[in-house]
Amino acid sequence: MNRPKLSSLMLVFLLAGLLAACRQESTPTPTVFPDGPTATATLPPDAPTPTPAPPTPTPEPLKATINGEPLTLAEYEAELGRFQAAQVEAGTNLATEEAAAWVLDNLIDSILLSQAAREAGFVVDEVSVQTRIDELAAEVGGAEVLADWMIANGYSEAQFRQALAREMAAAWMRDQIAAGAGETADQAHARQILLYNSEQAAEVLALLQSGQDFASLADDYDPVTGGDLGWFPRGYLPSSAIEEAAFSLQPGQYSAVIESPAGFHIVQLIERDPQHPLSANARQVVQAQAVRNWLVERRNQSDIQVLQP
Repeated sequence: MNRPKLSSLMLVFLLAGLLAACRQESTPTPTVFPDGPTATATLPPDAPTPTPAPPTPTPEPLKATINGEPLTLAEYEAELGRFQAAQVEAGTNLATEEAAAWVLDNLIDSILLSQAAREAGFVVDEVSVQTRIDELAAEVGGAEVLADWMIANGYSEAQFRQALAREMAAAWMRDQIAAGAGETADQAHARQILLYNSEQAAEVLALLQSGQDFASLADDYDPVTGGDLGWFPRGYLPSSAIEEAAFSLQPGQYSAVIESPAGFHIVQLIERDPQHPLSANARQVVQAQAVRNWLVERRNQSDIQVLQP
């Protein structure tokens, strides 16, 4: 049985309806002639085809910006996770708030140092990064071992290269700051008498005030070293109170009793030299302090915006 055929006029109406449904409202309405086919408006043959606008990319969430340089939330959270895992492995565990603050400060410091390195003309190129990766691979036992470590610590290859390039620039800048710290510093040479209760300390202080020799009493309480603290710059001793006392005295003078977690101290300044050569250990302390001071000043001069709590 033959299917009924659509008339030409009905076919034109159907096509016109489909076209109208697919086009915007601005498409002209077909003109219908009483005794003939429907005519539809068409675009000129040379009219350009409209290009759809590309989708707007969703911006990646940021943790902070440092002088306009973004620190993504993803990078911060990944670094926090690595730090906390390392803490657990080492048997220490900072509170979450402390760990978060430490990681954020460390990332900001690294970015500030790397920015300063770029300003100084230091460039970390792909060749340098690859050379360092090859060195790391050799140190840990091969490229596969390094790749496994990267995966275990949540790094893609691109992320690891980016982090490594930043740290290489930051390390270069640290070295420049440390080198500027010099080989000499204002230092004190002092000795102490260390006692373990306040009553005994008061007795020894009274003996000193009565005229007994400090060095002899120091030998009595510490026959090995005589209480000699050696030469030290500011920031070297564990107790800042002992340092402050030593640097406030004149040679031969001694302090009042100073309490610290180690006990009760009486300190005597032996001599002081504003340009005394630094020991290897003291040099490291002075250099580290120079970097800390630089970072404090750099932070004060920078635009640092923390965008996520």
